Amino acid sequence: MTRVRISAGPIIFDGRFEEAAPKTCALFRRLMPYENRVIHVRWSGEAVWIPLGDAHFDVGYENQTSYPAPGQIILYPGGISETEILLAYGAVRFSSKVGQLAGNHFMTIESPHDKLRAFGEATLWQGAQPVRFEIVG
Repeated sequence: MTRVRISAGPIIFDGRFEEAAPKTCALFRRLMPYENRVIHVRWSGEAVWIPLGDAHFDVGYENQTSYPAPGQIILYPGGISETEILLAYGAVRFSSKVGQLAGNHFMTIESPHDKLRAFGEATLWQGAQPVRFEIVG
């Protein structure tokens, strides 16, 4: 199992790839280390996201969900809405201005779960936060 370190603002999370989404995992492995900024979602609930605009990833749908649990990270590979990566920190119904969406659950944060809400709320109240994903084993 591939281990991932997610540095999100001042917090370090430990995560893993979800092999039920092999194409999405392979895509993201090629992008590592991956750095960007997250902002708070607009329609989906308690989550942060990385908007990727018109980028299109030819991975199709795999291990998709509209209701990611706290700590689950999904990729919407493009289509009827803009491409994005979403990290859930609380209750989520994945949506956009065109309605409900489903994204590929390809990564899960395993610890520390008690810091997820603090990170999400910091993003909500303080604005965009840096995020970095890197393989650690």
